[in-house]
Amino acid sequence: MKLLFIGDVVGEAGCNALLKGLADIKRECKADFTIVNGENSSENNGISAHSAQEILQSGADVITTGNHAFRRKSILEEYEHNERILRPANYGENVAGRGYCEIDCGAYSIAVINLVGTAFMQAVDNPFKCIDELLKCIQSKIIILDFHAEATSEKSAMSWYLAGKVTAVIGTHTHVQTADERIINGTGCITDVGMTGPINSVLGVRKDIIIRKFTDYAAHTHVFANGECCISGACLDIDIKTGKCLSIERIYKAVE
Repeated sequence: MKLLFIGDVVGEAGCNALLKGLADIKRECKADFTIVNGENSSENNGISAHSAQEILQSGADVITTGNHAFRRKSILEEYEHNERILRPANYGENVAGRGYCEIDCGAYSIAVINLVGTAFMQAVDNPFKCIDELLKCIQSKIIILDFHAEATSEKSAMSWYLAGKVTAVIGTHTHVQTADERIINGTGCITDVGMTGPINSVLGVRKDIIIRKFTDYAAHTHVFANGECCISGACLDIDIKTGKCLSIERIYKAVE
């Protein structure tokens, strides 16, 4: 089967790009299942009930998030009632929502896990210990991890740690697509799949704001950019009998 993973959707521009371009990418990749990271999909950061619905309407089967998972109150009810919208599992059990789901696709099932890293980020439960506990509960042979982390070293370490144990370790968060996709003992890995959002920006934010931030050192409110967008991600070919990743290919497409 073919699985498509789309990187961090940034603001309304990113949501619109998905609505315009995701169907074509799914058709080109012959995707059977699509995962989208939506943690920046709400205008001014976070994910809202509105942006989550736009992502689902565009063709996502599961939405993952990250360190901005709880920035918008409207998403809390979605976390509780929609098993296909995830927050990082290592936030613990005393918060809204769930950190993984298993989706029955008929001939096979797919487990999607969401974790957030600890290097240069907020204090959360150890993601390595958390994944060990989660894998004890999961029945699916196809297991996809969205590891939302700042440090490429932490994401690379997770890939080696889980090599042969899961189908794929997909890195998100930095909004810059890396060129290190590979397969380690049947596990497809990439440290970051990139973002879905405005091309002429700094990680999706208006470039003039970020330039000012680096030149006058004053605090500036981040405002997402507009204009031509890209959709970034990766397409994986997976053996449904073994859960092994057979190939992983980066995806990048401009959308006006």
